[in-house]
Amino acid sequence: MKTATLLLLIPFCLPNGPLVGQGLAPDAWPTYAGDYSQRRYSTLRQIDQTNVRHLTLAWVRRLTAGPDAGEGSWFGPPPGPPAITGGVAEQPVTMPGATSGSPRLSGSILQVNGILYVSSPDNAWAVDALDGHVLWQYWWKSRGGIHIGNRGMAMYGDWLYFETPDDYLVSLDAKTGAERWHKEIADFTQQYFSTTAPVVVGNHVLVGTGDDLDAPGFLQSFDPQTGDLQWKFYTVPMNKGDPGLETWASLDAARHGGAQVWIPGSYDPATQLYIFGTGNPTPAYTAMLRAPRDEHTNLYTCSVVALNVDTGKLAWYYQTSPNDTHDWDATQAPVLFDGMFAGKPRKITMQASRNGYVFVLDRTTGEHLLTAKYSDAANWAETVNAKGQPVRNAAKDNTVAGSLVSPDNGGATNWNPPSYDPRTGLLYVVLREIYAMYYLTDKDPRMLVGLGGSEQDVVGSLGTSIVAIDYQTGKLAWKYRLTGGSGTGLLTTAGGLLFANDGSGSLVAFGLRGRRSPVPLWHAQIGSIENAPETYTVDGRQYVLVTAEGTVWAFSLQ
Repeated sequence: MKTATLLLLIPFCLPNGPLVGQGLAPDAWPTYAGDYSQRRYSTLRQIDQTNVRHLTLAWVRRLTAGPDAGEGSWFGPPPGPPAITGGVAEQPVTMPGATSGSPRLSGSILQVNGILYVSSPDNAWAVDALDGHVLWQYWWKSRGGIHIGNRGMAMYGDWLYFETPDDYLVSLDAKTGAERWHKEIADFTQQYFSTTAPVVVGNHVLVGTGDDLDAPGFLQSFDPQTGDLQWKFYTVPMNKGDPGLETWASLDAARHGGAQVWIPGSYDPATQLYIFGTGNPTPAYTAMLRAPRDEHTNLYTCSVVALNVDTGKLAWYYQTSPNDTHDWDATQAPVLFDGMFAGKPRKITMQASRNGYVFVLDRTTGEHLLTAKYSDAANWAETVNAKGQPVRNAAKDNTVAGSLVSPDNGGATNWNPPSYDPRTGLLYVVLREIYAMYYLTDKDPRMLVGLGGSEQDVVGSLGTSIVAIDYQTGKLAWKYRLTGGSGTGLLTTAGGLLFANDGSGSLVAFGLRGRRSPVPLWHAQIGSIENAPETYTVDGRQYVLVTAEGTVWAFSLQ
């Protein structure tokens, strides 16, 4: 089997040494977003605007979840080997797409040394990046839980890590798929569920979780060799005297305050800061119990947070939606880059948040630089305060009669990864502009836990678009309306291309033209696309990779 040579900018070390850092090499995709910056920009340029029209299918592989090995593909290599079984459940719960049939492949796929590492809830595969044949499959016997998706895996030397919906961190041998160990990372009885992709930084495996009940959020660091817990950072105050407690109605409200960490963050090697977003406060749709006064902003919910990766200690934070009442997590990717701002060089992090606003911060200090509305439809804020934070209009809260609000609770954007192109200086984001009526369905505090007491009915839409945001001004350079109603994330390349899901079953390659609207140059109709496109090289040939309906598709120039 031919494999590509892994050339990391800051190389992987073997398991007996720490992983100092991971950069996106021209041929590899070694971590969730390709590299630590979350730019999802590749320097590969073999496929460019002049030849992308010749892009064609290189191989396709349909994957089958569960204990029975994959049952072949539409054409190409034979079925893979039998699944390796792990897990703790004596009688595993049968989950569609996890124990049989077509899995949901919505996460990032790692590519290291010519091997693709693919995951779905309770499942992991190693696939040859050259022809798509399955090398091994691992299946986790689950206790149940929410199987909404899996964002991908992490890698340290020859070891892989992924989360299970019933709240375990599992480590596998990357060469064989054999389980090394598993560690419980959250209390399954408290309705935690785990979907995020771990991120390896140095000798830390950084792990987040999710929960839609009134449980506290946290980020944890585990030892990559042993799985031992190194540190745990709660995203809400848990004890008297904790910072931020004054922003809650009471200690009990804070301890049940949410702020889940369910999307991977970014890492700045220069400052050793891990920068990530936190989820909404709970109860999600009313401030009655947790924030009865305006000064109760509910830290550190809906915030961009920076921690020292070695200690887990807070360095800075910035809250994008104080006292949120619409389930608008600020977990979207904080993209890191260097650039000029107001005539000065800055080390920047930029987040296009679920609430319809974009925020530009200094990533070393958290200093606020700019706030701008990138969704024309967003109507929930009455002003922006001196800190650059949108101030919610209480009339746009859930009401018995109903309030017309945009975005809907899915947000102006969601988990869909953005992309930043350093050549254009623009951040590309999938934008949803939907109007919904928010109804308060119950005033009884006992019924307002988690996501209770609310109903949202969609009543109108301006559609789904890709927008290009200028980080220096916050203004849109262009807005391109998609034909369909959804998008699953973006990829830009040095070939002047932007790859995207058009929402109607096609992968599209757009030619970027600076501040002018992009031009569609190529498309492939492959079905309902599930993840953000990626790119890599094997044996000198560049591939573009994407998933659709439980199938992995690889395209190259022929």
